[in-house]
Amino acid sequence: MSLSKVGGILSAGLNGINYPVQTVEYLVVAGGGGGGSDGGAGGGAGGLLTATGLAVTIGSSITVTVGAGGAGGTGADTGVIGSNSVFGSITSTGGGRGGNFFYAGGNGGSGGGGNASTVGTGTSGQGNAGGLGNTDGATYSLGGGGGGSGSAGVSAVSNCAGAGGAGTASSISGAQIQYAGGGGGGGDSRGSRPSGLGTAGGGNGSTPTPGTTGLANTGGGGGGGGYNGAISSGSGGGAGGSGIVIIRYPSYLAPATSTTGSPEMVVSGGWRVYTFVASGTITF
Repeated sequence: MSLSKVGGILSAGLNGINYPVQTVEYLVVAGGGGGGSDGGAGGGAGGLLTATGLAVTIGSSITVTVGAGGAGGTGADTGVIGSNSVFGSITSTGGGRGGNFFYAGGNGGSGGGGNASTVGTGTSGQGNAGGLGNTDGATYSLGGGGGGSGSAGVSAVSNCAGAGGAGTASSISGAQIQYAGGGGGGGDSRGSRPSGLGTAGGGNGSTPTPGTTGLANTGGGGGGGGYNGAISSGSGGGAGGSGIVIIRYPSYLAPATSTTGSPEMVVSGGWRVYTFVASGTITF
């Protein structure tokens, strides 16, 4: 038996070969939903799943899919639902589309913010519902916030669009990062109605300019587009942020025998961490 220092901890191997991997920890975040346009609601965050102790089969190629964010709405339309992210048998659901005055929010990993009556719902264990919009007696068009993995989107009130729901902090990559926050709802320029704020990678709503894009590789929902009531003109919603797949296990265990999709591999703090920002495969 030989012993060597790897990543600050002892690595034990027989004839210089590390022990094989049996289980891994993972974070799988889907693409966020796009925000609605014209006083639109925020897009829902991509679904987030994370756990330890997932068994892997040595020598078997495991599929990794990184979901894209959904496009923002244009021309008084909803955003587009985000795409799923996958690690083997684990699937996180794309974020729901943000609605607006005319359309309800869409369902997804987290639900998109809605109109004044119907929001998008989240997927159990992955995210939360969006918030309601508020038309203020048909005078103003204010979007609700998209749902986040940590909390539901905030409903708009008579003087303010709804904020996006909170995301979830994870240190699986070695740094604590917030993932899967909902997009903020878009505001209305009449009376300087404020926009909603996105959280944890979610885009911001805007008055009366386009909503901002959810942060890449966090699964954040896109912000809702604003509305300029003075000239009856609206703005497009922001696109949802792309997802991410991160896998880690103790660094004294053997590295993957092959990968595709060019994941980043880092050995630090006693962990071997693979980060996928594009789709590929991994074989242990």
